[in-house]
Amino acid sequence: MLLKIVCLTAFLSYSSYSGPGSDKTYHKEFYASGVLKSQGWKDGNIKTGYWFFYRMDGSLEKEGHFLNGKMNHWWIYYDEEGFVHHKCQLVAGKKNGFCLTFRDGKLTAAEKYIRGEKIREWRNFSSFKRENNLSDLR
Repeated sequence: MLLKIVCLTAFLSYSSYSGPGSDKTYHKEFYASGVLKSQGWKDGNIKTGYWFFYRMDGSLEKEGHFLNGKMNHWWIYYDEEGFVHHKCQLVAGKKNGFCLTFRDGKLTAAEKYIRGEKIREWRNFSSFKRENNLSDLR
């Protein structure tokens, strides 16, 4: 119980000054064990900017941008060994754009989504390149 109180107190009190008139604060959230669970910026009570999320063992699980409290832009997801498993473009928390899957650091598949619905999938890079503009992956 004492550990939970200490973690909650640390979470509630941890912030950094970000300028006059700003409600942005940097937050860290912890598991009951004291291991870091997530960290990033909040504007008032809403997640904004870049965030990192961790597993209970402390390894990085995912990272990416928030806009108005929703996941946006590219999000990177890691496997348990710390390697990139997949990257997805999101808008307002839904897949919207490309999701790329990796194995041993190599691209193994690509999917395209519109408003959360998968519309196309590729299993080789040459067909993906033929049908897409690679600048869309920025």
